[in-house]
Amino acid sequence: MHTPVLLKEVIENLNPQKGEFFIDGTLGGGGHAKAIWEKIKPNGKLLVLDLDKSAVDRFKESILSENIVAINANYADLVSIISANDLPRVDGLLLDLGFSSDQIELSGRGFSFNRDEPLYMTYSEDEESVASILSRLSEKDLADVIYKYGDERFSRKIAKAIKERTQKESIISSLELSEIIRQILPKSYEQGRIDPATRTFQALRIYANHELDNIRRVISILPNIIASLGRVAIITFHSLEDEIVKNSFKELVDEKKAVLVNKKPIVPTIEEKSHNPKSRSAKLRVIKFN
Repeated sequence: MHTPVLLKEVIENLNPQKGEFFIDGTLGGGGHAKAIWEKIKPNGKLLVLDLDKSAVDRFKESILSENIVAINANYADLVSIISANDLPRVDGLLLDLGFSSDQIELSGRGFSFNRDEPLYMTYSEDEESVASILSRLSEKDLADVIYKYGDERFSRKIAKAIKERTQKESIISSLELSEIIRQILPKSYEQGRIDPATRTFQALRIYANHELDNIRRVISILPNIIASLGRVAIITFHSLEDEIVKNSFKELVDEKKAVLVNKKPIVPTIEEKSHNPKSRSAKLRVIKFN
């Protein structure tokens, strides 16, 4: 079962009240959304979004209310979504940029380096697959992607091995890709702390799904959609995401459009990390609009 990260802290800092309009832009397993709904129901309004249609369908089945709108869509398109559904300005918005364990286990789209699945690695079926990206990119560009988005110091070695394979035949499965990476990296990689394929898979997922661009896009539209005194909470899981959120929130504060609810990022407790190891790198930042 998917465990929502920093759930107590999210609810405390977003402070949802009865009758308010909230958005969970990254529905995933639905844990955060359900907790928010408990606070704003019965007269509140909840909009939930996810690029994974199955996540949206599961949520629709779990909670039935005319005050909940569940849509298979990208949170970066919130302006048009709010307009199309005749929704008001937003009292609270949550974005959990983590990767739902459900998406790894149930999607069948090649996100896991331990499963033999078609190498799509995209949330939406409309995006170019990672299999196609590996064939299209040059060795240099592929190495740059793996280094930039995965902080992988063996990026050039990995890119070389991948391109040598794609020149002979396409890499079409997630297990095939992970085995190529494992075969060429040192046995002592990261002292065994993580699988050798971890950083490369992360990098390719971020690149294929335009994840960092989506974060920049949604933060840029916040002044157009958030109500006065509205709260925005974003949970990040690696430094590239957190740097964008940190700097973008600072700009909004400097422009007198918002104030920081927490000056330093909120991180999981030792207890949460022990119960949910996937939460260990999570950081929560929250702002309130003026």
